Amino acid sequence: MVKRMKNKIEYILKHNVIANKIFKCFMSIFFRIIGFLIPIDNKMILFSGLSKKYNDSPKAIYEQLISDKKYNDYKMVWAIEDNSEKIPGNPIVIKPDTFKYFIYCLKSKYWIAAVNIERGLNFKKKKCIYLNTWHGCPLKTIGNSAVGRKDYNFNKINYFCSSGEYEDNIYIKDFNINRNAIIHSGLPRNDCLYHVTKNEIDKIRLKLKLPKDKKIILYAPTWRDSTDGGKTYGINLPVNFKKWEEILSKEYIVLLRTHPNTNKLMKLEFNEFVRDYSNYKDINDLLKISDILISDYSATIFDFSILERPIISFAYDYELYCKERGLYIDLKKEIPGGIESSEDDVIKRISNMN
Repeated sequence: MVKRMKNKIEYILKHNVIANKIFKCFMSIFFRIIGFLIPIDNKMILFSGLSKKYNDSPKAIYEQLISDKKYNDYKMVWAIEDNSEKIPGNPIVIKPDTFKYFIYCLKSKYWIAAVNIERGLNFKKKKCIYLNTWHGCPLKTIGNSAVGRKDYNFNKINYFCSSGEYEDNIYIKDFNINRNAIIHSGLPRNDCLYHVTKNEIDKIRLKLKLPKDKKIILYAPTWRDSTDGGKTYGINLPVNFKKWEEILSKEYIVLLRTHPNTNKLMKLEFNEFVRDYSNYKDINDLLKISDILISDYSATIFDFSILERPIISFAYDYELYCKERGLYIDLKKEIPGGIESSEDDVIKRISNMN
């Protein structure tokens, strides 16, 4: 009940312009006033992963820092929803969007995030150093290009990770990022994808108890916005996995990985052929072991391309998605092989793949 109410409030604040402005104005002033009373700790680092979990590029940076003796005397703080999650080292774990969370924001000298530390507010101190890694190369419209949004202003971020000029122009325009804040580092979480070994792949497959004699298809569709006012974020895939199983099961298995914001899967049954890995923590493990990626508008296609393996764009609602959400590029022209609009075409592509 509490989580459902929280989702509802977040949806209203995201989609109601007036409510959003009032909330941001009041809470920003409130925390700026409190900030005058709280000194900065020069050896405190606050981390925030994607969807409030221990993951993404902040995780990669954190694990590098705790392996370096130079940072032994630093206080590491993680903002995650599930405080029972095991995190290496000895970090302070706090729940995001609580009063305690904002106090630690005001205390920390360094912020490292994959989304937004201030939660849309404006209370960052000048002495605070903010690194935003973001969480994927933009394919679908984001920030101020998204429908109904003109309020993104990341001009107080000190460093923002980008993979090149294509991304730079989007971040500057749609997040109001200062050009001199952009660093061409790529996504820190993806460094490990450049040096994947067969031994590593075998270990991951063994850990996940996947059959040795089957190739792996990773199906990772992006999320769709709520259709019930923020109560749920569901996805209703136009697939019949029984048909897939009949044709492909001798050679393949399918791992389904939905977007972290998706909290309701409709009309899907899992078995030995199609398996649900939506809650598996490290998507890079799944990328490393997969022979084929099927996606639609997810930035995962850019991550997977590092591995130089086949990608199929299954964009069954392409025209509708372009109209309601919008894309920066024309997938029909830019994705090798174009897009597939039906599961039959996807199955055919896989069956004929060398």
